[in-house]
Amino acid sequence: MSSGTVANAAPSGGSNDVGLEEPKKMTREDWRKKKELEEQRKLGNAPAEVDEEGKDINPHIPQYISSVPWYIDPSKRPTLKHQRPQPEKQKKYSTSGEWYKRGVKEHAVATRYRKGACENCGALTHSKKYCMERPRRIGARYTGMNIAPDEHVQPQLTFDYDGKRDRWNGYNPEEHMKIVEEYAKVDLAKRTLKAQKLQEELASGKLEQVERDHNSEDEDEDKYADDIDMPGQNFDSKRRITVRNLRIREDIAKYLRNLDPNSAYYDPKTRAMRENPYANTGKNPDEVGYAGDNFVRYTGDTISMAQTQLFAWEAYDKGSEVHLQADPTKLELLYKSFKVKKEDFKAQQKESILEKYGGQEHLDAPPAELLLAQTEDYVEYSRHGTVIKGQEKAVACSKYEEDVKINNHTSIWGSYWKEGKWGYKCCHSFVKYSYCTGEAGKEIADAEASLLQEQPREEEHMTKPKTLMEIHQEKQKEKKKKKHKKSSNSDSEGEEKKKQEKLKKALNAEEARLLHAKELMQVDERKRPYSSIYDSREPTEEEMEAYRMKRQRPDDPMASFLGQ
Repeated sequence: MSSGTVANAAPSGGSNDVGLEEPKKMTREDWRKKKELEEQRKLGNAPAEVDEEGKDINPHIPQYISSVPWYIDPSKRPTLKHQRPQPEKQKKYSTSGEWYKRGVKEHAVATRYRKGACENCGALTHSKKYCMERPRRIGARYTGMNIAPDEHVQPQLTFDYDGKRDRWNGYNPEEHMKIVEEYAKVDLAKRTLKAQKLQEELASGKLEQVERDHNSEDEDEDKYADDIDMPGQNFDSKRRITVRNLRIREDIAKYLRNLDPNSAYYDPKTRAMRENPYANTGKNPDEVGYAGDNFVRYTGDTISMAQTQLFAWEAYDKGSEVHLQADPTKLELLYKSFKVKKEDFKAQQKESILEKYGGQEHLDAPPAELLLAQTEDYVEYSRHGTVIKGQEKAVACSKYEEDVKINNHTSIWGSYWKEGKWGYKCCHSFVKYSYCTGEAGKEIADAEASLLQEQPREEEHMTKPKTLMEIHQEKQKEKKKKKHKKSSNSDSEGEEKKKQEKLKKALNAEEARLLHAKELMQVDERKRPYSSIYDSREPTEEEMEAYRMKRQRPDDPMASFLGQ
């Protein structure tokens, strides 16, 4: 008993021994209560257990995961801290604001060479091998002059996945202000030009133009919008079509134009609405922004294309070999001639009917607008003469200035053409924006043209006749050329004869070699001499040709007749 009391009393003396005590055994009642509490926590009837940091522990986590071993620290409560990432093992990354320093250190230029610096420029932050300055004839190590400033010592930055792919990391926002200032200057210049233009128009008294400019202030900004590629489009060069794969933000969905369920049907699969969604609202299809897919389908050149296709089918049925895709030009010419003949036939038919029955006076009657002095087209004008409501018949105008003559010219550029060049008709000048010289310019241009035509004739007359000596020398040269050709032909014939003789000798030697090889193959291998079949000399071209001619090919059907 004394030993037991000593064993129980000893651990109380030191804190290290207390940590090694085993936990006391639980009674049956405590064990049952603990199990019941775990079941209630799993069912959600009891609050979850809390760890040392105040976080709830999932009751479904096994005990061997959540509990701390007794031999480490039995006083600790169940926790999941050891399952989470440990802060001392986490890799520390640089923040997004940190970046490599650029440039060189200011106000720190050395006056003499320092030991260990670059031998070329004298900077202490790199060696001669990595120097980016132009190599000097005598380095700073020996001269001690023009010592380059030291660069910044770059920090060792470690970025995470997002930091490595951050394209704006290290960007200076002040650089963007240069772009903003540039656009501001362009905008200011546009406004000043517009103000000057308005003042000039006010001075000239063009009130209508001024009012229109006030009504459309943003016209200058948006007039080039048609030339820009539409966003959300992708041009396929192989198929030569434009594919719309994105919807523009300003576009209104077709099914939102008229929310009446009895209006035009919208097919969600093909995104098509064939009928006009504003059909029952009383709006004119020409005034609305969208009048259905059928309206677009039957406008423009679509109808003429369909008529041409129909004519091609009818012509093919009647025996004409035409096709819209294969022969479009032929079909177009045939269709035009058909329309002319059809109109002539109708005119002849109309004339024959009028000759037979009369009634030409009824066809020559003036229109109803002139007879009744009124029309159903309503047009409302302002006091300045501009159209407020309705549509006035517009006059077709060109975007180019017409009949504007400059620099005293009486005709426009392009009114005169000669020898592939355009010019002014008034002075025959081919220089654009030149000053007009009138009839004098025409005379000078004609004189220059006549001089250019006479020059080649004069050159022909100026050529001197050849002397007898020159003619004799030319004949001698021609004779030498002919002799050289004959000698070269004779040399080539002699070379061909030599080749033929060499080939005959090679064929005879090849036949002798084949016979010798055949005899050796019949001799026993033990009596056959060493390397008797092989020859170490390199074969000539004639020997290779003889070998190819004498070689037997087993796949040749006439091989069996070669020896006969």
